[in-house]
Amino acid sequence: DDNARAMIAVCQHFALTGDENDVKYIKIYLNFIKFCQQPEGDFLNYVDADKQFTPQNFETNLSDANGRTIWALGVLVAQKGILPEALIMDAEETVRRSLAHVYSMHSTRAMAFAIKGLHEGNRNRKSALVSNLIKTLADRLVQMYRHESEQDWAWFESYLTYANSLLPDALLCAYAETGAAVYKEIALYSFDFLLSIIFKNGEIKVVSNRGWHHKGQEANTFGEQPIDVAYTILALGRFYDTFGDAKYLSKMQMAFDWFLGKNHLHQILYNPCTGGGYDGLEDHYVNLNQGAESTVSYLMSRQTVEKYL
Repeated sequence: DDNARAMIAVCQHFALTGDENDVKYIKIYLNFIKFCQQPEGDFLNYVDADKQFTPQNFETNLSDANGRTIWALGVLVAQKGILPEALIMDAEETVRRSLAHVYSMHSTRAMAFAIKGLHEGNRNRKSALVSNLIKTLADRLVQMYRHESEQDWAWFESYLTYANSLLPDALLCAYAETGAAVYKEIALYSFDFLLSIIFKNGEIKVVSNRGWHHKGQEANTFGEQPIDVAYTILALGRFYDTFGDAKYLSKMQMAFDWFLGKNHLHQILYNPCTGGGYDGLEDHYVNLNQGAESTVSYLMSRQTVEKYL
């Protein structure tokens, strides 16, 4: 799934710049994804240097990784008309082979990732089958929201965990795809609820990975990860596109400033010397590991800000 995220970042860069050097990297990431696809259409996630699938694939829940892969493939397919046609067709075929597996998804975030990808890929070549699949997944999210939400808790689960912005973002995609007002309404309610929790005093503070924010309890602090900030920035862009409210751009700037030192430690989370992103913000220190996820999170964020601000 790091290759999937990287493919999204490079597709963003190609859309912004038209840099032909990006195409070879998109091909590398797509070939890796195709290598991971299984005969039933799902994807394994862990491969060693000898191109062998590791036991970790069978000891770990891969639902979210599969969802992220569908998202990345959809972003690639959406570049139809500016990327080579053979590359687009290759990605479309990979998605087509995965659809039966996507239908069986019930993990909250896996469904949301898949909705985003299916919607992106369906922009240029409308498929009733894909639209119906988006509706099926979105209806599952709506049922989760109706089951869990209360007057003071407008959310899909009884806790806020990771990649929270993804869920209202996905419902907004479902609204764009189907025009069903219920998706737009729940997207708005849930996103406003989330923003009220993670934006305080002109700064973003995403949900801590040390212990999730459970309904009726105080939020944990520290343990903030770049990927959560990135997903928030991406969602803010979609909400601005849909509603045109400048508050979303204002919050996008606040969120991006988190990478640049507007956080409780006043420390930068991006290393301009290496081009890497640091892995997280703790109570008294920055996690100095520069993993692929963190670096790609910064790149996705930076390019989204480049587009809007």
